[in-house]
Amino acid sequence: MQAFTTTAARTLLLLGLACAGAAMAQNSGLQRTLVGRADVSVPGREAVVARVEVAPGAKAGRHTHPGDEISYVLEGEATLLVDGQPPRIVKAGESFVVPAGVVHDAHNDGSAPIKLVGVYVVEKGQPLAKPAP
Repeated sequence: MQAFTTTAARTLLLLGLACAGAAMAQNSGLQRTLVGRADVSVPGREAVVARVEVAPGAKAGRHTHPGDEISYVLEGEATLLVDGQPPRIVKAGESFVVPAGVVHDAHNDGSAPIKLVGVYVVEKGQPLAKPAP
């Protein structure tokens, strides 16, 4: 019974953390929906595919990933801010790459959401994104 209670408590804690993360993403105007995850040929890494949306007038928030981000913009446009690079407008039909660990943000100053497909080749077991100062 003790093992069941400990397992149940851990499961509830992880579920709560996942919900809190989703709520933070939605509150900031950024929503990531994971659509796929698979091992890659590099040991200790995996590919994560996500639909990403930044709401009109919202900012993704400064953050990093534990691996490279390769994204393709499906709809809309936003200003991509990558530390060490000039701001860049990205719009439908374009792609961009953000190297592992580099702080970046996206600002959607328009009246429509920006929607993209993000592919992240990241370290297994790490959070997909971490906030940055």
